[in-house]
Amino acid sequence: MPRARKTKLSATKATRELEELNRIGIALSETRDVERLLELILRKAREITAADAGSLYLVEHVGASANNGSRDRRLRFKLTQNDSVQFPFSEHTLALTEESMAGYCALHGEVIELADAYRIPKSRPFQFNSSYDQQAGYHTRSLITLPMKNGKGEVLGVLQLINCKRQAKAHLANAAAVRRWVHPFPERAVRLALSLASQAAVAYENSQLYQDIENLFDGFVSAAVKAIEQRDPTTSGHSQRVCTMTVALAEAIDREPRGPYGDLRFSREQMKELRFAALLHDFGKVGVHEEVLVKAKKLYPLQFVSVLDRFDYIRRDIEARIAQQKLEAVTSLSRKEGEARLRALDEEARRLIGELDRFADFIARANEPTILPSGDFELLHQIAQKTYRDPRGTERPYLTSEEVRFLSIPRGSLDPDERRQIESHVVHSFNFLAQIPWTAEFRGIPEIARAHHEKLNGKGYPFGLRSNQIPVQAKMMTICDIFDALSASDRPYKRAVPTDRALDILKLCVRDEEIDAELFRVFLDARIYATVAKTQ
Repeated sequence: MPRARKTKLSATKATRELEELNRIGIALSETRDVERLLELILRKAREITAADAGSLYLVEHVGASANNGSRDRRLRFKLTQNDSVQFPFSEHTLALTEESMAGYCALHGEVIELADAYRIPKSRPFQFNSSYDQQAGYHTRSLITLPMKNGKGEVLGVLQLINCKRQAKAHLANAAAVRRWVHPFPERAVRLALSLASQAAVAYENSQLYQDIENLFDGFVSAAVKAIEQRDPTTSGHSQRVCTMTVALAEAIDREPRGPYGDLRFSREQMKELRFAALLHDFGKVGVHEEVLVKAKKLYPLQFVSVLDRFDYIRRDIEARIAQQKLEAVTSLSRKEGEARLRALDEEARRLIGELDRFADFIARANEPTILPSGDFELLHQIAQKTYRDPRGTERPYLTSEEVRFLSIPRGSLDPDERRQIESHVVHSFNFLAQIPWTAEFRGIPEIARAHHEKLNGKGYPFGLRSNQIPVQAKMMTICDIFDALSASDRPYKRAVPTDRALDILKLCVRDEEIDAELFRVFLDARIYATVAKTQ
């Protein structure tokens, strides 16, 4: 063959190999899943070197010791591939020593090239482990072992490539086939494999770093949810239940073949985004005053105790005043007049104390977060108009204006100002989540969390968004949030609503154009409301 043509073919081959390395590098950089990445590394290494089989080992640190010696590390036999035979494999760990080729390569960072794995020079400390060949009925001949080094020169893993084939599709079913088709790995293949091993080490390190960041954020989200629940123990478990139902609803929407959401599909990243948004949707409650957040009755606990103590004082004052008047009657009136006066005073005492007891019972009932009948407002004002004298002789009302205002709350336990404080948790959540430098796939979390109290008809809060302004993920979360708020048994200010009744209320929400009709249909058909019961 003329030299010029030979040179041209060699250049063409080198260009093709370089392009293949670039393609492999791109594929490695795009794969973040560690398990898939490792399989891809081994498969591409075998393809580029025409290896029939191969194995991949990872270097693991056993403890947190700063000592980088082999005693603090071990090898994990992570993966094996073979085009000619199938062999049951389960990953396991090995001691990191020079006695194995993979261990020697990891410790010294050296490439091991063998034309015949069964003919290793005696000067070498390692031996070939032939147990795989014996059990699988395979025959290993040519072999290279390469270190996967990162940019700092640290060995993260080891690639072992076996039986370089003259023809890629050759099947090495027996020793004869090995003799016919297998030859030593050429120098060019070793260089290509070493280059790929370096790329693989960087890709693996980046993938591990990405996974570590995800694990770190998972831990942060769990800690954030725990912080919410510790701040408001009455709703403990709410965020997790809403998350469970919302993700289940998204999975059900994924399976819908037709309808308004027939084309909607959620990627793995979008599912994770939705999960984080659902878990963190109430995080803004950390910015709400705790006494408002956990307020179970219309009066705050100290306020109610103060009213009870005041009524006890009024009772004692009545009793003391009556007793004083009795003493005056006995000492200043005739016997007949005195007896009549005492009877009148006893009757007055029974009337006043009976009235006081009725007032106290009414206040205790009015303090409950139930609907207050319209007639009760007049009685509240009547009680507030009655007065007593404190120990200093100052005239004071039975109820203060603030106590009357709280007890006059027509429904629930919050007045308009307190309700605005509670509703502000959505804005607090958004402001907090917006400060986090999210990666591209999670940037929708603040918007999703912010909209979970919006209604399709624009009557929700905090911004009165309408249907086309609300993310579909938030529409799903809204349904799950309302259902859990209705059916949860851990709310001190209301009784749990039975499932059927909660679903009926959600149907009314659909009628009033507050929640999405199609999403609610899927919520019903897929029995999403039952997923929480299953997990519990």
